[in-house]
Amino acid sequence: MEEPQQAEGEYEFGAGILHVFGRQLKLCRERAGLDRAELGTRTGYSASTIASFEQGRRIPPPKFIDLADEVLDAGGVLRVGKEEVGRAQYPAFFRDAAKLEAEAIELHVYDTHVVNGLLQTEEYTRALLGMRRPLLDEETIEQRVAGRLARQDIFSKWPAPLLSFVMEESVLRKRLGGGAVQQGQLEQVLLIGHKRNVELQVMPLDREDNAGVDGGFTVMTRQDGDQVAYLEAQGRGTLVTDREAVRALSARYGIIRAQALTPRESLAFIEKLLGER
Repeated sequence: MEEPQQAEGEYEFGAGILHVFGRQLKLCRERAGLDRAELGTRTGYSASTIASFEQGRRIPPPKFIDLADEVLDAGGVLRVGKEEVGRAQYPAFFRDAAKLEAEAIELHVYDTHVVNGLLQTEEYTRALLGMRRPLLDEETIEQRVAGRLARQDIFSKWPAPLLSFVMEESVLRKRLGGGAVQQGQLEQVLLIGHKRNVELQVMPLDREDNAGVDGGFTVMTRQDGDQVAYLEAQGRGTLVTDREAVRALSARYGIIRAQALTPRESLAFIEKLLGER
Protein backbone atom coordinates (compact mmCIF):
# COMPACT_ATOMS: atom_id res chain seq x y z
CA MET A 1 0.00 0.00 0.00
CA GLU A 2 1.43 3.35 -0.97
CA GLU A 3 -0.72 6.00 0.66
CA PRO A 4 -2.20 8.25 -2.00
CA GLN A 5 -1.62 11.96 -2.50
CA GLN A 6 -4.00 14.19 -0.56
CA ALA A 7 -6.57 16.38 -2.21
CA GLU A 8 -7.07 19.97 -1.09
CA GLY A 9 -8.59 20.10 2.40
CA GLU A 10 -7.93 16.49 3.28
CA TYR A 11 -5.12 17.41 5.64
CA GLU A 12 -7.35 19.79 7.63
CA PHE A 13 -8.24 17.25 10.31
CA GLY A 14 -4.63 16.18 10.69
CA ALA A 15 -3.50 19.79 10.86
CA GLY A 16 -6.05 20.39 13.62
CA ILE A 17 -4.63 17.54 15.67
CA LEU A 18 -1.12 18.94 15.25
CA HIS A 19 -2.18 22.42 16.35
CA VAL A 20 -3.94 21.04 19.43
CA PHE A 21 -0.89 18.99 20.35
CA GLY A 22 1.35 22.01 19.71
CA ARG A 23 -0.66 24.17 22.10
CA GLN A 24 -0.52 21.44 24.75
CA LEU A 25 3.23 21.15 24.30
CA LYS A 26 3.69 24.91 24.65
CA LEU A 27 1.54 25.06 27.80
CA CYS A 28 3.43 22.17 29.37
CA ARG A 29 6.78 23.74 28.47
CA GLU A 30 5.82 27.13 29.92
CA ARG A 31 4.44 25.52 33.07
CA ALA A 32 7.79 23.73 33.48
CA GLY A 33 9.59 27.07 33.14
CA LEU A 34 11.63 26.06 30.07
CA ASP A 35 12.21 28.01 26.90
CA ARG A 36 12.34 26.29 23.52
CA ALA A 37 16.12 26.07 23.48
CA GLU A 38 16.18 24.37 26.90
CA LEU A 39 13.53 21.85 25.92
CA GLY A 40 15.39 21.24 22.68
CA THR A 41 18.64 20.60 24.54
CA ARG A 42 16.97 18.07 26.84
CA THR A 43 15.23 16.23 24.01
CA GLY A 44 17.90 16.46 21.31
CA TYR A 45 16.14 18.95 19.00
CA SER A 46 16.83 22.53 17.96
CA ALA A 47 14.80 25.44 19.27
CA SER A 48 13.45 26.02 15.74
CA THR A 49 12.22 22.42 15.57
CA ILE A 50 10.48 22.79 18.94
CA ALA A 51 8.84 25.93 17.55
CA SER A 52 7.66 23.96 14.51
CA PHE A 53 6.14 21.29 16.79
CA GLU A 54 4.36 23.93 18.89
CA GLN A 55 3.02 25.72 15.82
CA GLY A 56 1.71 22.50 14.24
CA ARG A 57 4.01 22.83 11.23
CA ARG A 58 5.94 19.59 11.81
CA ILE A 59 4.87 16.19 13.09
CA PRO A 60 6.73 15.29 16.28
CA PRO A 61 8.08 11.72 16.25
CA PRO A 62 6.86 9.27 18.94
CA LYS A 63 10.22 9.26 20.75
CA PHE A 64 10.06 13.05 21.14
CA ILE A 65 6.53 12.90 22.56
CA ASP A 66 7.53 10.28 25.12
CA LEU A 67 10.64 12.20 26.13
CA ALA A 68 8.90 15.59 26.25
CA ASP A 69 6.14 14.14 28.44
CA GLU A 70 8.81 12.94 30.85
CA VAL A 71 11.03 16.06 30.75
CA LEU A 72 8.04 18.40 31.22
CA ASP A 73 6.42 16.18 33.88
CA ALA A 74 3.23 16.27 31.82
CA GLY A 75 1.75 13.21 33.49
CA GLY A 76 0.81 11.53 30.21
CA VAL A 77 -1.01 14.55 28.76
CA LEU A 78 1.31 14.60 25.75
CA ARG A 79 1.76 10.85 25.46
CA VAL A 80 -1.98 10.17 25.29
CA GLY A 81 -2.21 11.93 21.92
CA LYS A 82 0.75 10.13 20.37
CA GLU A 83 -1.31 7.78 18.18
CA GLU A 84 -3.50 10.54 16.75
CA VAL A 85 -0.47 12.75 16.14
CA GLY A 86 1.19 9.86 14.31
CA ARG A 87 -1.85 9.31 12.11
CA ALA A 88 -1.86 12.99 11.15
CA GLN A 89 1.07 12.33 8.82
CA TYR A 90 -1.25 10.45 6.45
CA PRO A 91 -3.96 11.83 4.15
CA ALA A 92 -7.39 11.69 5.80
CA PHE A 93 -8.59 8.88 3.55
CA PHE A 94 -5.54 6.71 4.37
CA ARG A 95 -5.65 7.00 8.16
CA ASP A 96 -8.13 4.19 8.75
CA ALA A 97 -6.20 1.92 6.37
CA ALA A 98 -2.93 2.78 8.13
CA LYS A 99 -4.45 1.85 11.50
CA LEU A 100 -5.77 -1.45 10.12
CA GLU A 101 -2.41 -2.17 8.51
CA ALA A 102 -0.56 -1.65 11.78
CA GLU A 103 -2.97 -3.92 13.67
CA ALA A 104 -3.25 -6.69 11.05
CA ILE A 105 -2.15 -10.21 11.88
CA GLU A 106 -2.00 -11.02 8.15
CA LEU A 107 -1.28 -8.69 5.26
CA HIS A 108 -1.37 -9.76 1.61
CA VAL A 109 -0.29 -7.22 -0.99
CA TYR A 110 -0.31 -7.17 -4.80
CA ASP A 111 1.50 -4.28 -6.51
CA THR A 112 1.56 -3.41 -10.20
CA HIS A 113 2.96 0.13 -10.37
CA VAL A 114 5.61 0.95 -7.75
CA VAL A 115 7.26 -0.88 -4.86
CA ASN A 116 4.88 -1.10 -1.92
CA GLY A 117 5.27 1.58 0.73
CA LEU A 118 6.13 -1.02 3.37
CA LEU A 119 9.15 -2.10 1.33
CA GLN A 120 10.41 1.29 0.16
CA THR A 121 13.79 2.77 1.04
CA GLU A 122 13.94 6.37 2.20
CA GLU A 123 15.60 7.39 -1.08
CA TYR A 124 12.99 5.63 -3.22
CA THR A 125 10.15 7.20 -1.23
CA ARG A 126 11.63 10.67 -1.50
CA ALA A 127 12.16 10.21 -5.25
CA LEU A 128 8.52 9.16 -5.76
CA LEU A 129 7.16 12.06 -3.74
CA GLY A 130 9.36 14.45 -5.70
CA MET A 131 7.72 13.27 -8.93
CA ARG A 132 4.19 14.11 -7.80
CA ARG A 133 2.19 16.58 -9.87
CA PRO A 134 1.06 19.05 -8.74
CA LEU A 135 4.31 19.44 -6.79
CA LEU A 136 4.42 18.75 -3.05
CA ASP A 137 6.23 21.25 -0.84
CA GLU A 138 9.38 20.10 0.95
CA GLU A 139 7.74 20.00 4.38
CA THR A 140 4.99 17.71 3.12
CA ILE A 141 7.54 15.47 1.41
CA GLU A 142 9.53 15.10 4.63
CA GLN A 143 6.36 14.36 6.62
CA ARG A 144 5.37 11.72 4.08
CA VAL A 145 8.83 10.15 4.11
CA ALA A 146 8.76 9.94 7.91
CA GLY A 147 5.26 8.50 7.86
CA ARG A 148 6.07 5.84 5.32
CA LEU A 149 9.20 4.75 7.17
CA ALA A 150 7.26 4.62 10.44
CA ARG A 151 4.85 2.11 8.87
CA GLN A 152 7.76 -0.29 8.51
CA ASP A 153 7.70 -0.87 12.28
CA ILE A 154 5.38 -3.72 11.31
CA PHE A 155 8.47 -5.80 10.50
CA SER A 156 9.70 -5.64 14.09
CA LYS A 157 6.38 -6.43 15.79
CA TRP A 158 5.95 -9.51 17.97
CA PRO A 159 4.02 -11.70 17.59
CA ALA A 160 5.09 -11.23 14.01
CA PRO A 161 2.25 -10.79 11.50
CA LEU A 162 2.19 -12.98 8.40
CA LEU A 163 3.12 -10.79 5.43
CA SER A 164 3.09 -11.65 1.75
CA PHE A 165 3.87 -9.46 -1.25
CA VAL A 166 3.45 -10.15 -4.95
CA MET A 167 4.79 -7.54 -7.34
CA GLU A 168 4.97 -7.27 -11.09
CA GLU A 169 8.43 -7.69 -12.60
CA SER A 170 8.06 -4.24 -14.17
CA VAL A 171 7.91 -2.70 -10.69
CA LEU A 172 11.40 -3.97 -9.97
CA ARG A 173 12.82 -2.96 -13.34
CA LYS A 174 11.75 0.70 -13.22
CA ARG A 175 14.70 3.03 -12.60
CA LEU A 176 12.64 5.54 -10.62
CA GLY A 177 15.01 7.95 -8.94
CA GLY A 178 17.99 6.67 -10.93
CA GLY A 179 20.26 3.63 -10.91
CA ALA A 180 21.61 4.06 -7.37
CA VAL A 181 18.10 4.40 -5.93
CA GLN A 182 16.94 1.35 -7.88
CA GLN A 183 19.86 -0.71 -6.61
CA GLY A 184 19.23 0.28 -3.00
CA GLN A 185 15.56 -0.55 -3.41
CA LEU A 186 16.25 -3.98 -4.89
CA GLU A 187 18.65 -4.71 -2.04
CA GLN A 188 16.00 -3.74 0.51
CA VAL A 189 13.34 -5.89 -1.13
CA LEU A 190 15.78 -8.81 -1.12
CA LEU A 191 16.62 -8.24 2.55
CA ILE A 192 12.98 -8.09 3.64
CA GLY A 193 12.16 -11.09 1.47
CA HIS A 194 14.47 -13.21 3.63
CA LYS A 195 12.52 -12.47 6.82
CA ARG A 196 10.88 -15.55 8.29
CA ASN A 197 7.39 -14.02 8.41
CA VAL A 198 7.56 -12.59 4.88
CA GLU A 199 6.72 -14.33 1.60
CA LEU A 200 7.78 -12.29 -1.41
CA GLN A 201 6.93 -13.22 -5.00
CA VAL A 202 7.45 -11.76 -8.46
CA MET A 203 4.95 -11.97 -11.31
CA PRO A 204 7.08 -12.32 -14.48
CA LEU A 205 6.36 -10.24 -17.55
CA ASP A 206 6.17 -13.35 -19.74
CA ARG A 207 3.13 -14.83 -17.95
CA GLU A 208 0.31 -15.42 -20.42
CA ASP A 209 -2.26 -15.73 -17.60
CA ASN A 210 -2.42 -13.14 -14.80
CA ALA A 211 -5.43 -12.89 -12.46
CA GLY A 212 -4.23 -9.47 -11.33
CA VAL A 213 -4.97 -7.58 -14.55
CA ASP A 214 -7.49 -5.36 -12.72
CA GLY A 215 -4.74 -3.76 -10.63
CA GLY A 216 -3.17 -3.84 -7.21
CA PHE A 217 -4.84 -4.32 -3.83
CA THR A 218 -4.20 -5.29 -0.23
CA VAL A 219 -6.10 -7.78 1.94
CA MET A 220 -5.75 -7.39 5.71
CA THR A 221 -6.83 -9.88 8.38
CA ARG A 222 -7.72 -8.49 11.79
CA GLN A 223 -7.22 -10.11 15.18
CA ASP A 224 -10.88 -11.20 15.24
CA GLY A 225 -10.47 -12.96 11.88
CA ASP A 226 -12.41 -10.39 9.85
CA GLN A 227 -10.84 -9.30 6.57
CA VAL A 228 -10.75 -5.86 4.99
CA ALA A 229 -9.36 -4.92 1.57
CA TYR A 230 -7.78 -1.70 0.39
CA LEU A 231 -7.66 -0.37 -3.18
CA GLU A 232 -6.04 2.76 -4.53
CA ALA A 233 -5.72 4.53 -7.86
CA GLN A 234 -4.93 8.06 -9.02
CA GLY A 235 -4.44 9.46 -5.53
CA ARG A 236 -7.55 7.92 -3.98
CA GLY A 237 -7.87 5.05 -1.55
CA THR A 238 -10.90 2.87 -0.82
CA LEU A 239 -11.51 0.48 2.06
CA VAL A 240 -13.59 -2.54 1.06
CA THR A 241 -15.54 -4.09 3.94
CA ASP A 242 -18.28 -5.97 2.09
CA ARG A 243 -17.66 -9.61 2.93
CA GLU A 244 -18.37 -10.99 -0.52
CA ALA A 245 -16.18 -8.39 -2.24
CA VAL A 246 -13.30 -9.06 0.17
CA ARG A 247 -13.72 -12.81 -0.27
CA ALA A 248 -13.43 -12.39 -4.04
CA LEU A 249 -10.23 -10.33 -3.68
CA SER A 250 -8.77 -12.87 -1.26
CA ALA A 251 -9.50 -15.69 -3.70
CA ARG A 252 -7.98 -13.67 -6.53
CA TYR A 253 -4.85 -13.11 -4.49
CA GLY A 254 -4.49 -16.84 -3.99
CA ILE A 255 -4.62 -17.37 -7.76
CA ILE A 256 -2.10 -14.56 -8.33
CA ARG A 257 0.32 -16.21 -5.89
CA ALA A 258 -0.05 -19.51 -7.69
CA GLN A 259 0.72 -17.86 -11.05
CA ALA A 260 3.77 -15.95 -9.79
CA LEU A 261 7.29 -17.25 -9.18
CA THR A 262 7.72 -19.08 -5.89
CA PRO A 263 9.34 -17.13 -3.02
CA ARG A 264 12.63 -18.95 -3.56
CA GLU A 265 12.54 -18.34 -7.33
CA SER A 266 11.59 -14.70 -6.71
CA LEU A 267 14.57 -14.01 -4.43
CA ALA A 268 16.85 -15.62 -7.00
CA PHE A 269 15.26 -13.44 -9.69
CA ILE A 270 15.94 -10.26 -7.67
CA GLU A 271 19.53 -11.34 -7.08
CA LYS A 272 19.88 -11.80 -10.83
CA LEU A 273 18.51 -8.30 -11.44
CA LEU A 274 21.08 -6.90 -9.05
CA GLY A 275 23.80 -8.78 -10.88
CA GLU A 276 22.70 -7.26 -14.20
CA ARG A 277 23.23 -3.72 -12.95
